[in-house]
Amino acid sequence: MKFNRIYAIARSAIAVAAIYSAATSVYAEAAPQVKFATSAGDFVLELYPDAAPKTVENFLQYVKDKHYDGTIFHRVISNFMVQGGGFDSKFSEKKTRAPVPHEGREALAKGGPRNIEGSIAMARTNDPQSATAQFFINVKNNAFLDPSPQSYGYTVFGKVVQGMEVIEKIKTTPTGAGGPFPSDVPKITILINSATLVK
Repeated sequence: MKFNRIYAIARSAIAVAAIYSAATSVYAEAAPQVKFATSAGDFVLELYPDAAPKTVENFLQYVKDKHYDGTIFHRVISNFMVQGGGFDSKFSEKKTRAPVPHEGREALAKGGPRNIEGSIAMARTNDPQSATAQFFINVKNNAFLDPSPQSYGYTVFGKVVQGMEVIEKIKTTPTGAGGPFPSDVPKITILINSATLVK
């Protein structure tokens, strides 16, 4: 009798583990991935719709609209981040939709992602509710960008899962003045040829 009870408990534990494993697998399969083909090479992002659903939806809509095709990385700081998605190669700013609501604090409250090396976050002005299409990829751990009770911070919504060596290459590009910017513009244009949903 005791053996039967232990056996039943063991079977239940195995069943629960199997369900958890299946759920994890489904989540992994459901995470959207976007491939960026650039003049410096290709990289792939995995996005976090569970942590920042509105931000991911906003980003994916720009991808579907081909907004990022033909834009550049216009701001590169080697010990900080690389930023793009807003200007074409002639430094003409691309039109955007209305800003996406800031989700950084909500995401972090759920135990969501932080501004660590390889993560992607929304760029914005000093207004926390001003993010539209521009993004940046952290090239080091930038904890001071994380949301907190005192600061809105910056919403992380994904990470680089392939091609981090391309980001490393971009971050070492020599920079200077360019277009309307007095500094931090790559002297060799880093062009985003295309951004496509691959998963």
